[in-house]
Amino acid sequence: MKRVKTVNELTEFRQQVRQWLEQNCPVSMRGAAALDEIYRGGSRETFSSDEAKLWFERMLDKGWTAPGWPKQYGGAGLSDPQVKVLKQEMKRLGCRAPLEAGQGLAMLGPALLEFGTEQQKLEHLPRIARGEVRWCQGYSEPGAGSDLANVQCRAKDMGDHFLINGTKIWTSNADVADWIFCLVRTDPDAGKQEGISFLLVDMAQPGVSVKPIELISGDSDFCQVFLDDVRAEKHNLIGEINQGWTVGKRLLQHERTLMSEIGDLSMGAASDLPECARLYIGLENGKLAESQLRMRVAQSEMNSQVLQLAQRKAFEEAKSGRVNPAATSFFKYYATEQQSVRYELMLALMGERALGWEHKRMDVSSFEDQELSVTRNWAFSKALTIAGGSSEIQLNVIAKRVLGLPDRTEGANKS
Repeated sequence: MKRVKTVNELTEFRQQVRQWLEQNCPVSMRGAAALDEIYRGGSRETFSSDEAKLWFERMLDKGWTAPGWPKQYGGAGLSDPQVKVLKQEMKRLGCRAPLEAGQGLAMLGPALLEFGTEQQKLEHLPRIARGEVRWCQGYSEPGAGSDLANVQCRAKDMGDHFLINGTKIWTSNADVADWIFCLVRTDPDAGKQEGISFLLVDMAQPGVSVKPIELISGDSDFCQVFLDDVRAEKHNLIGEINQGWTVGKRLLQHERTLMSEIGDLSMGAASDLPECARLYIGLENGKLAESQLRMRVAQSEMNSQVLQLAQRKAFEEAKSGRVNPAATSFFKYYATEQQSVRYELMLALMGERALGWEHKRMDVSSFEDQELSVTRNWAFSKALTIAGGSSEIQLNVIAKRVLGLPDRTEGANKS
């Protein structure tokens, strides 16, 4: 599809998208999805139903699993405004994403588009868009969390390949992933950031072992990955040798964008705090009965509106070429902290009704179901303020890049 040049063309595109979605999105694929109904791709994943498979195939045929990617890499070649229209129309109709925007689609893919060779793009991007490969992220280590440049996982140059030894931790969904993208140390004598390379590693080989880590929410999405004499081919080096920190930092920006979207959009029933307040607290003279809770709910609603307006402003500025490099840190920080606040409010509003623990994290849209899982959801919301770079790290980035404050920390993350 050609690039949009005029407002009229974008309006026409919206009409076409709306009509296509209404005709092709199955009714069962509209509305919130349970965890076991989300299609994540990869060799171990199956569709939850025939209609979920049909929906995925229809969107894949349009190139709309990765709509902004060029067609030769499995996308549709849509412009940024067109992608925004597509998302708006899917949201209007309640269409589920045909493929989860995980580490492959939302993080590695954009990094490959920027830093990958043509061969690397053709090899990996279409497989991501088709949901054939599920990726995980090998960044953090037991001694390299916020100080990410302290990675010690070593990759030794063996001529035609690298040999990797070390461990990665807090690796989301490593136990079901097919490949892992890693920051590894290829020059132990160079400065912390100069001696790091960015490698793609096939996990289906000897020497790769994975141990799930149980979280406070009761889930085990995080894992520790052990790499013992694991092979990585030279053609899967992204960017230059010892220059992987540049690639890794850019990918972190994509991750923070993803985290801000998760924080803003996936709160289930917590996204409608006024209705929750009316249901559990009740009204007096048309107002929420508890004045302090009324003020907290109103403030949270205003904060959410401010976030949406700020995101819209940043989008319009980006279209005109004015990109704030700290914007991803700001939105990641604010959206995930806001989600945590909203779950705190849900607990306050629901009282003893908010003591459920059934495994329905992040997937419910009704308050009746939310009662069964709200404590688990509240606990998980805390993890989002850490994943993708903790709130403290994001504040450091904002302080340096926006406010111009001096860096007074030792060993701080240089992202």
